[in-house]
Amino acid sequence: QVQVVESGGALVQPGGSLSLSCVVSGNIFSIDAVGWYLQAPGKRRDRVAAIGVDSTTTIYSDSVKGRFTISRDNAKNTVYLRMNNLKPEDTGVYYCNAFVTGDTGLRDYWGQGTQVTVSS
Repeated sequence: QVQVVESGGALVQPGGSLSLSCVVSGNIFSIDAVGWYLQAPGKRRDRVAAIGVDSTTTIYSDSVKGRFTISRDNAKNTVYLRMNNLKPEDTGVYYCNAFVTGDTGLRDYWGQGTQVTVSS
């Protein structure tokens, strides 16, 4: 069984910074690509950043490019999202989606999400 757990969400003022963590645990052989998704209130869940297995490939949505940085520590099975210069439109639940090879093969797993609120 594989678990994905996000943490780090909080209330922050516009212009502030925040770091989110995504920890993958359980019966893991390998962790492939991992993505961070934002579900803003009343909107669909959209990907904001993703990272490949060796960190050489990173992808950002236009809305966060230059402000957010995704990284990973494979030794800790953890992916991070550093968010700078936060805006009110960054508000919502952030979800981590990880492609994992476990004892049942390769599939993706979602975490339960962590709430980020950007407001003065």
